[in-house]
Amino acid sequence: MKITELKTFVVGNPWKNWILIKLLTDEGLTGLGEATGGLATRPNLGDVEELRPLVIGEDPLHPERLWLKLIKARYHQRSTGIAAIEQACWDILGKSLSAPLWRLFGGKHHERLRAYANGWYQGPRDPVFFAEAAARMAAKGYTALKFDRFGGAYKQIEPESEALAVRIVGAVREAVGDGVDLLIEAHDRFTVSTAIRVGRQLEPFRPFWIETPVRTFDLKGHIEVQRALGYPVVLGEGFHELRQFADLLHERVIDIVQPEPMHLGPSTARKAFAVAEAYDALVACHQAQSPFCTAMNAHLHCSIPNFLIQENFDDSLEPWVWDLLQGVPRVVNGYLTPSDAPGWGVELNEEEAAWHPYGERNFLRLFEEGWETRRPPTDV
Repeated sequence: MKITELKTFVVGNPWKNWILIKLLTDEGLTGLGEATGGLATRPNLGDVEELRPLVIGEDPLHPERLWLKLIKARYHQRSTGIAAIEQACWDILGKSLSAPLWRLFGGKHHERLRAYANGWYQGPRDPVFFAEAAARMAAKGYTALKFDRFGGAYKQIEPESEALAVRIVGAVREAVGDGVDLLIEAHDRFTVSTAIRVGRQLEPFRPFWIETPVRTFDLKGHIEVQRALGYPVVLGEGFHELRQFADLLHERVIDIVQPEPMHLGPSTARKAFAVAEAYDALVACHQAQSPFCTAMNAHLHCSIPNFLIQENFDDSLEPWVWDLLQGVPRVVNGYLTPSDAPGWGVELNEEEAAWHPYGERNFLRLFEEGWETRRPPTDV
């Protein structure tokens, strides 16, 4: 089998632009992958386009071999474009064998996966709004909610803003009761001392975790924050190398990691899971892209014994998304079930994608006014 074409699709939606890729083959099978660049679109699109000459003519039934070829071509530099191509190759491999990818990854350890909701708090930075929005998500069956309530804080946080953040968490806890876990997102924003001070104020509300309270590269800083708190500190979405997981976990202080399969690629992500297992750590992959990644992460998560919980934005997306991407598992009563369809089990509607072109996004305004708490105007 040979790859004959690589197609790219930029899909605009109110939060970020998604970059989806499709590999076509001479035997009629196609594979889907995603190269969404967080808050960057054109750089990642160019990354994929530049890889095209290295991909055409290759056999997609050897995903790791092609991945290594592309890594070498980039002088051992990983990229999300390379990972997207690997994802699409795995999709083709699964389809060629008429098997879901969780089966190729060794079968299931988990029939269903607990999910936490993200993206549900688009609105004012107000305790009443957060409480009402959280209650709505809990009514949908979610037993865990993640949110960032720190506004535009950077390194430090003003006393009034800090007090407001604590009140928001308290309001959410009161609204959902003790049966719903609260996952606190900090988005790499604090110094170590500020993270410890703020984190301690949240302890009465029993957080499930606090995520990346200091810069991702500051492993020692995260360990210091963890030593000071009575609940987990988590990170890992920004790790690009396996050794970063080992460097963090060998201290035996932090024991939950968040690999990003969309950037690492499925094969390296699975190796990161094994590194975590070697240190008795749990895995909760990051996922803040299109629902394609929901499906991909479900296949990966269900196939490992040390899975903890899966991130999910899907119940806060636009209705047209379900015409765009078909076959994505949906959360039911707080859990999702991986697809039994061949490959990742997701198909892209190219006609629907054309209705939602690239859109400009002012993410600096979002950061300064309140990260992820205000939806940009719909311009697609």
